[in-house]
Amino acid sequence: MSQRTSYLLVDGENIDATLGTSVLGRRPHPEERPRWNKLLGHLERRWQQPVKALFFLAVDEDLPMSFVQALLAMGYTPIPLSGPGKVVDIAIQRTADALLDRAADVMLVSHDGDFTPQMTALSRDEDRRLAVAGFTEFVSTGLRQVPGLEVVDLEYEIGAFTSALPRVRIIPISEYDPADFI
Repeated sequence: MSQRTSYLLVDGENIDATLGTSVLGRRPHPEERPRWNKLLGHLERRWQQPVKALFFLAVDEDLPMSFVQALLAMGYTPIPLSGPGKVVDIAIQRTADALLDRAADVMLVSHDGDFTPQMTALSRDEDRRLAVAGFTEFVSTGLRQVPGLEVVDLEYEIGAFTSALPRVRIIPISEYDPADFI
């Protein structure tokens, strides 16, 4: 019997856009972007099995070689895509569809409700673990309604950032620390 695998499907474009537009209100500086290696390590520890990390990115004519090399060094498989339309969404949807026939767990890194049909289809396998990682307050309602889907926060649960982000979120009273606000 082959060992089960976790698939990490990263919609880097969506995370970067949400970070810039909705959290920071400007284009993120390199030091403000997620530490993708922390995400990969978190998933390995969380589900205690090998992870196949796929990082989808839209490119025009120039491949961002320094970023691609950094992803490779961290253990990601970069998937640079070009063409008309939402190429990253199309590729992630096709990948999720292809995973239906595999004994695999899936963590999607995106807020995008366009993946709801594929995540719902994956959820029909009762043995499959599913999660979505991002900024929890921006995860689409559609994704939140996928049966059995865990919602994981990139900043608070995974610790993917080197400094605190200026986010407004609902704070469970058990986590409230007045020192954070005074």
